Amino acid sequence: MSKMTGWQAVLHALKAENIQYIFGMPGSAEDLYDALYDQADMQPIQVRHEAAGGFMAMAYALMTGDPAVCFATQGPGAAHLTAALLEARATCAPVIALCPTADGRLEGKGAFQETDQLSMMKPLTKWAVRVPHAEKIPWAIRRAISLATNGQPGPIYIELPLEVGRGTAEIPEYLPAHRYIRSSADLARIIAAAFLLSEAKRPVLVAGGGARRSGAHDEIKFLAEHLGMPVMTTPSGRGIIPEDHPLSIGQVGLYRTRLGMQAFEQADLVITVGSRNEEFQTGSWKIFPQGARLVQIDIESFELGRNWIPDIPILGDAKLVLGELLMAVQTQTGTRPEWAERRAEISAAKQQYEVEITNECLTNETPIKTRRVVYELNQVFGKNTILVNENGSQDLWSYYSPYYKVLNRDGVVAPGEQTCMGGGVMGAVGAKLARPEMQVVCLTGDGAFQMYNQDVPTAVQYGAPVTWIILNTHSLGWTKYSQKLLGERYIAVDFEVQPDFVSMARAYQCYGERVEEPWDIRPALERALQANRSGQPAILDILVDPEDHPEGFVEFKHLKDEKRKKYL
Repeated sequence: MSKMTGWQAVLHALKAENIQYIFGMPGSAEDLYDALYDQADMQPIQVRHEAAGGFMAMAYALMTGDPAVCFATQGPGAAHLTAALLEARATCAPVIALCPTADGRLEGKGAFQETDQLSMMKPLTKWAVRVPHAEKIPWAIRRAISLATNGQPGPIYIELPLEVGRGTAEIPEYLPAHRYIRSSADLARIIAAAFLLSEAKRPVLVAGGGARRSGAHDEIKFLAEHLGMPVMTTPSGRGIIPEDHPLSIGQVGLYRTRLGMQAFEQADLVITVGSRNEEFQTGSWKIFPQGARLVQIDIESFELGRNWIPDIPILGDAKLVLGELLMAVQTQTGTRPEWAERRAEISAAKQQYEVEITNECLTNETPIKTRRVVYELNQVFGKNTILVNENGSQDLWSYYSPYYKVLNRDGVVAPGEQTCMGGGVMGAVGAKLARPEMQVVCLTGDGAFQMYNQDVPTAVQYGAPVTWIILNTHSLGWTKYSQKLLGERYIAVDFEVQPDFVSMARAYQCYGERVEEPWDIRPALERALQANRSGQPAILDILVDPEDHPEGFVEFKHLKDEKRKKYL
């Protein structure tokens, strides 16, 4: 046991867990940051807004698979952090959020910034706890790391009352937590699923974020290649295999392209891996191939049968389950000639489709078509690039492979079903700090960028050269499209006054450029990439056609409109 303050005990535990960064901003120096002064191995990333620190931690955790730590002050600071924890919960990111809270001896008296933070945080996190005694801090941190990383990962909230964090006590020795404990599945269910896979004529595998968290990349690739089975993903599952692989045919639900639509709708078996099968991923649960069987694999029992009812639900770690499933298929059936024929057929269809998309993207139409922007981005930045998504009507184009192909394993940071605007804008900084050897680019609408652009200097300050591409429609594009479907009843969606983003970039010490003509897209991207390589972040303001929408988005909005009319 050692005598130390509560916050020193927190940092002692985090150091033992190899935490490198703490994303946040200090309030009182006595809460965490004075103790952090003596921790040379742990760097504070000073943000301008607490939510920005939470989003950076989320992206860092998603890219590394390790827990990431953020900090906010009590009261309004904790309230600011809630949006980021909401998104971290949606993306299953192992984020540890630390906050002080009012002195427990004054609770209920109206102490400075006294707030019921625990009640705010409980619905947003996997576990929220107040530590009432400093001696319990090692237990709380170890428990937080264990819960954040085991089972279905998720954010954890820990608060220390002022007297606990600032007071001194004899602190027990810290023992690091065991992370990512794996569990296999019921063998009978695996054998049954292997039989369905072997007999299926047109199977499709859908990989969600849970497949990535499990590290099931090779297992999915080998299973798909063995069976000649196409692979689709959710946004957070992208990067499970490179999207230039012959069997990668894009995403599901809202994010489908024509190639994916054809394969999915003709499927006689769907196997989902680590996906909640939520509304956007399923087209409001309306998009499922008629008569198809369903195998659902997930590490969290709560997700099994939560939406679509599987014929065979399998509870277990995706990597272990898929490895056993592949062995079962090989043992039962070996290899069949028709699987190779299926593989060749899918590959040929994809090649033909990609030629069509290339011709479609290389258009000189004005206003600029966003499809050309994302296509040119893919060509210029190429491999070794992490794409960080927002989720607006135009940056949606970056979700649609092969308009943009994710070429690297885990080469994307996507929002969860909450799609908090601005989360990707700031998440890009966390992704770059997590993977400094990679190029990082964020596609964002002008609305989302304006929500968190105040933290662009954080990227400059900490040497995180990323590129933000603003797809500028001078509007809230998604909402405006919805208002169009309501009879063009436009209200409060157009930005009649907007910043000069190029001047903003220069003021923030970034490279900045405005693009208004399609032939200027590629040179601007090349200059942005060169700026990044020299250590400077970049902001490109590209004026795009606000009426140009992906076909999957249009299909989904009409499904939603039909659902709305049903209940009128």
